[in-house]
Amino acid sequence: MSADSLASQALTRQHPDPSHPSSGTHQAAARGVSLKRQLLLWLLLPQLVLFLVGGALAYRIALNYAEKAIDQSLTQSVRSLARQVKPIGSGLLVDFPRAAQDIIEQDPQDRVSYMVSSPPGSFLLGNGKLPGPASGPPVSTGETLLYNAEIDHKPMRVALLEVDYGDSTSPQRLRVQVAKSLAVQQRLTTELIADMLLPLLLLAAALSMLVYGGISRGLQPLTRLQAQLGDRRKQVLSDLSPIELTQAPQEVHALAAALNQLLGAVRRSLGQEKRFLNDAAHQLRTPLAGLISQTELALAENDPAALRARLTKVLSGAQRSAHLVHQLLSLARNEVEIKLQPLDVAALARDVAREWTPRALKAGVDLGFEGADHLSVAGEALLLREALSNLIDNALSYAGTGSEVTLRAQAKGRQVVLEVADNGPGLSPQDLPHVFERFWRASTQPGGCGLGLAIVAEIAQRHGGDARALATQPHGLTVQIWLPMSNPG
Repeated sequence: MSADSLASQALTRQHPDPSHPSSGTHQAAARGVSLKRQLLLWLLLPQLVLFLVGGALAYRIALNYAEKAIDQSLTQSVRSLARQVKPIGSGLLVDFPRAAQDIIEQDPQDRVSYMVSSPPGSFLLGNGKLPGPASGPPVSTGETLLYNAEIDHKPMRVALLEVDYGDSTSPQRLRVQVAKSLAVQQRLTTELIADMLLPLLLLAAALSMLVYGGISRGLQPLTRLQAQLGDRRKQVLSDLSPIELTQAPQEVHALAAALNQLLGAVRRSLGQEKRFLNDAAHQLRTPLAGLISQTELALAENDPAALRARLTKVLSGAQRSAHLVHQLLSLARNEVEIKLQPLDVAALARDVAREWTPRALKAGVDLGFEGADHLSVAGEALLLREALSNLIDNALSYAGTGSEVTLRAQAKGRQVVLEVADNGPGLSPQDLPHVFERFWRASTQPGGCGLGLAIVAEIAQRHGGDARALATQPHGLTVQIWLPMSNPG
């Protein structure tokens, strides 16, 4: 499957058919609540809660101040009225002019009642009978007592003051009470709340508008980012240009940088896949063309010996093609997500060496194993086995008859090193940096396709390690796989 077809499938999955009945529901569920709505919710909702709490506190404060004002007024009134009642001998002189009484009673909404009684509770004068305080501590002489009472089914605030008069032989006590309706308290509280909350409400509305405008302005870079990403859909996937946001908050710059890294990785990956497919097509075209040519010549041959020679070449070409296909499938398998599990890589290496011993004996090569008994890594047995097989296959193919090939498994620090060393002709220092490149070959010997060591490097990277190629002294080649060591168990 080509890279363009894979990209087309990816775009198809990302943009489902809008005519499908469930596509709109799925898209709505995937979108969720917009960032702008979430910001407005988390900024304005606490503001509303604080405003309501502030309103309740303001009401309580205003009510407290109105109550203090009423208490102060009642205290002054009851003391003034008490001064107008003067004892004379065994009697009382009430100097309470009619004008003062009219002033007290002039506001029908602010009802004020008063009562003078002696002894306390026995009505002497006033404009209404006022109840005494509820059960509690005795009233102290000369101390003003404030309490709430209900008169004619209306709540009232009452101030009470008691004074002593008379002589030692016949002591007397006088009680003076002044009551005021709590309607004035409610009116004062309402006026205070209105005067306080109206400016606060205007400020809250202005603040909400500023928050909305600030959020809209702050999210503009995201809108521009969305527009730039939308433009990328019109571009070829292998030619994705980076996103540019010159004037944006730091967080959006970080997001754009991350997206640019992703676009760069996609661009490089698609470029690599395109080059790989081109190289693979070229590598497959050559042996297939040779197979066709040799087959046509074999069909035209009448000599059995010549026909056998042609068929031998056909077999060699078919084997090379099969080997190339196997290597290509190995590369494709390496790109699939793998699950790393605890693995004794030393035991795995010994098994691989045993499997390749018959092939080594047939090729006239001395194959041996050296190393530790147990080495634990996090890996995938099938891939590591294939990597070691590629290394041994490469050594047997190019080291030559009579050479020695050694597979080693050893620990170096916190890493495990798997290496295959041979004493064959080796490579020149100029060729060593290229051994892990795809389709690169240093030898013209038939049979290889230049993918074996590239597969080894891919497998090492998938396991969190790397592959290295070194020259063996006095001659030969050593290829190593470095893997992170894991704790056994």
